[in-house]
Amino acid sequence: MKNDFEGLPFRPADILLPQNCDMTLWSVVACDQYTSQPEYWQRVEERVGRAPSALRLILPESCLEGPSVETDIMEINNTMTRYLREGVFAEYPNSLFYVERTLSSGKVRRGLVGMVDLEQYDYEPGAVSMIRATEGTVLSRIPPRVAVRKNAPLELPHVMLLADDRERRVIEPLALETSEMEPLYGFALMEQGGRVRGWRLNAVQMARIARELGRLADPAAFEEKYGVQNRPLLLFAVGDGNHSLATAKECYERRKRLTRPEQWPNLPSRYALAELCSLHDESLEFEPIHRLLTGLDPRGLVEDLCAAFPGAFEGEGEGHVLRYFHGYTQGAVTVPHPDARLPVATLQGFLDGWLSEHSQADIDYIHGEDVARELAARPRAIAFLLPPMDKEELFPTVIHDGVLPRKTFSMGRAQDKRFYLEARKIRI
Repeated sequence: MKNDFEGLPFRPADILLPQNCDMTLWSVVACDQYTSQPEYWQRVEERVGRAPSALRLILPESCLEGPSVETDIMEINNTMTRYLREGVFAEYPNSLFYVERTLSSGKVRRGLVGMVDLEQYDYEPGAVSMIRATEGTVLSRIPPRVAVRKNAPLELPHVMLLADDRERRVIEPLALETSEMEPLYGFALMEQGGRVRGWRLNAVQMARIARELGRLADPAAFEEKYGVQNRPLLLFAVGDGNHSLATAKECYERRKRLTRPEQWPNLPSRYALAELCSLHDESLEFEPIHRLLTGLDPRGLVEDLCAAFPGAFEGEGEGHVLRYFHGYTQGAVTVPHPDARLPVATLQGFLDGWLSEHSQADIDYIHGEDVARELAARPRAIAFLLPPMDKEELFPTVIHDGVLPRKTFSMGRAQDKRFYLEARKIRI
C-alpha cells in the first residue's frame, strides 16, 4: 500500500482508537475553541470526571498562559504514557478512516483520516509546497504549543485539510461503500457537538483514494483548473488547525537537526494526523471569525480606527464597512477605497498596529455573532463583526495572492469543530 501513495502528501497511518471506554466522555472539542468562555471547559471537566478522556491528553488554549502550565504539560505527557501502558488504545496499522460527522445543523460532513507528510507542508508566506496554510501564522503562538508537543508520545488531531475536488471523486463515493468497510464507532458528541461515525477502509478503497489524489496532483490538470502556468502545485489547503500543524512541523524540524538525513523518512514526527475534507462538501460552510477587543476604551478605539484611514467615517457607505458592538451600542466605520481586498484584512492590519501601541488591550477571535455580541456587552470591550467569505475563492486566492489574513474564516461554529478521537504515536 505504501507504493500507492508514493510522492503524495497524504497517506495511511498507524491509528490508535480508545477501547473499552465511554466514547461520549473520551471525545472533546479542539483545544483552540471557547478561549473566552472558561465555563465551557469547566463543564467538560465536570462531565468527564475520572473517566479516560482525550481531555487529559490536550491543553485548552485558554490554559497556555496559566500559572501551572508546565505542571499541566508534564501531567499530560504522564497520562499519555500511562494510557499506552494500560492498553487504553487499540492500534489499526496502515489505515485510513472514513468519518461522517453530523453537525448541529443536521448536515453531514464527510472526511478521511490519515497522516500528512510534513516535508510537503509549509506555513511560511510565499510557500510553494503541496500543502499550504490559508491564513497568516502567528509565530508567537508556536513556542507554547511546541512545549506541549515536544516530549509527548502521542498526537491527537484537530487539523482539517481541504481538497478542491470539484468532481467529488475522492471522498464522496465512500458514503455508498460503508458496508464494505470495518465499522469502528458511532456515538453522540458532548456539548451540542452532534454525532460522529467512523469506518476503516479496505485495501481496494485505499488504492482508489491514492489514484484519485494522484489525479488531483497532476500538474497539467492543476494548470487547466486554475488557468495558471508555471505555478507550484497546491493540493491541500489547511482549513482548520494551521497553528497545530505548524507546531508539528517545527517539532519535526528540531528532530531532523538531531538525526542523520537517511533516517528522516522513518521519523514518526515527520508525519501528522489530519482529516481530509472536500471543499465542495455541502455541509462545509465558511463562517466569519469576529474580533473581540478587551481592556480598552471602545470609543477611543473607534476614533483611532477612523483616523487611521484617509476619508474613513462613522456610518455605512461605499468601501469596507466594519460593524461593531460595545455595551448596548452598535455602529460601523466605513473605509473608502481600501488597499486590501477583504474587510478582514483592512481591520486586522489596523488592529495589529494599534495593539502594538496599547499593550493593556487583548484580542480574541470569536466564532458566532451571538457570542461576540454577548462578550462585547461586558465593560471595556468591543466586538467587530465581519462578513463571510465565499469558499470558492479560497484556492485561487492562496495560489495567486498567498495566505489570507489570519482568522479570515471558520469552517463552521465552535461546536462543529473537529473533536479529538484518534491518536498516533509520534515518538519511538
